[in-house]
Amino acid sequence: MIIQLADNLSVGEELPVFDKIKSLGYSVTDVRTNVRRYLVCTGSKPFDIRSIGNMPQVSDVHFVNDANQLVSREWKVGRSVIDLGDGITIGGNELSLMAGPCSIESEEQIETTVKFLLENNVRVMRGGVFKPRSSPYAFRGMGYDGLKMFYDICKKNGIRIVTEVMQADQIDQMLDYVDIFQVGARNAQNFTLLDALGKCGKPVLLKRGISGTIEEMLASAEYIFSGGNEKIILCERGIRTFERASRNTLDLNAVPILKKRSHLPVVVDPSHGIGIREHVADMALAGVMTGADGIIVEIHKTPEKAYSDGQQTLNFDEARKLFANLRQTYALKQSFNQ
Repeated sequence: MIIQLADNLSVGEELPVFDKIKSLGYSVTDVRTNVRRYLVCTGSKPFDIRSIGNMPQVSDVHFVNDANQLVSREWKVGRSVIDLGDGITIGGNELSLMAGPCSIESEEQIETTVKFLLENNVRVMRGGVFKPRSSPYAFRGMGYDGLKMFYDICKKNGIRIVTEVMQADQIDQMLDYVDIFQVGARNAQNFTLLDALGKCGKPVLLKRGISGTIEEMLASAEYIFSGGNEKIILCERGIRTFERASRNTLDLNAVPILKKRSHLPVVVDPSHGIGIREHVADMALAGVMTGADGIIVEIHKTPEKAYSDGQQTLNFDEARKLFANLRQTYALKQSFNQ
């Protein structure tokens, strides 16, 4: 059960609600987010929900069958929309496009990419400054200096950035230079990190774990939400299976399932999902047709010279064509839903 408390309650005014819940044999967890205050209640004793709903301190109350209550669609009428300011949103009735290199490499690279994104009306740039690499000898990012340069250039041009955080103790130092924190596949069940991101107040793009189930992904999102942050974006980026013909297996089944199970926006990462440049565009288009709210894709002016993931990165000509096709496909998908 989820109880939404009324706004602007004075200190202690909510205590009768706690007393009522406990008298019914339910345990309660108080969750204060950047939007509302919720009481997440667990128990099994049946009772008339109106006895809670009619209390003056309560805005709304919902029985929720899902174990991951806060991210469940059962209690929320509309879908969540992540507002990044200046008319930039993720979720809702527009397709969100996010693009950029795997790794931030130089000031020139950032400026060239920003110019290209603005020409194509893409307002969110992805790029890693801390790179979790399988080999300790591979390029592992430009670190904090690269992040500040990345953020400053993008901010001057009205571009929002999404970049990966790898450890909880990085959050405070990164906080002023990040618009969206990305949780990579390797950290999808790093619960210390997820708890900390619940307290940061910035949007979080949560990637599915390398071998993670949908249920595990939703549980990770619940960690962030219950920590106090409901600005969460779910990202299907492929999972590890027995198949070796592609980097991962992009599970597009997950998109409609996640959208049925959760009110959070869902985006697809076809670059990591298939890992083969010539097939990235097709998988991106397929992601839109399954109902994704957005696409995040890796691009580079010269992928052959990229410091990392060049084999799955589109060049600018390929990306330009893809952006146009994605928007047309999204419009077609919307017409099917009318």
